[in-house]
Formats: sequence, C-alpha cells, structure tokens
Amino acid sequence: MIEHGYAVSGMSCGHCAQSVTEEIAALPGVAGVDVDVPARRVLVRAETALADDDVRAAVEEAGYTFEGAV
Repeated sequence: MIEHGYAVSGMSCGHCAQSVTEEIAALPGVAGVDVDVPARRVLVRAETALADDDVRAAVEEAGYTFEGAV
C-alpha cells in the first residue's frame, strides 16, 4: 500500500470532505481516503502510485482546488 498526501483548499465542512472522498475513491487502485478539513489535507492509500493529474481532476470535479502533493 502506498500513501499519498495532498493539499486541497476550499473545503469547509463534512459535506466537502465527503465530496472529495467520493471522487478520489473512484480512482483505480484507491483503497482509502482520509480528509482533514481544518488542515486542508487529504491522505490517500492506494495499491499503486497515483498520477497527480488524476487526483487533481477528481478534486476539481468535487468542486475544490488541488494545491499539490505534500
């Protein structure tokens, strides 16, 4: 299992976290997603390496701003 950390802005509540979680969880190979709204961080556990562009697209589809890997 590989852990990936990302900074995401624009989230302010549990609904935001749920939206981001659902979009990222739909990516191939993703086994789990943990969102820390106050810290603006998303931790993704995946079976393989994830492309930042794929994660960016998922975050933007949820309506938030992908700031990059951390």
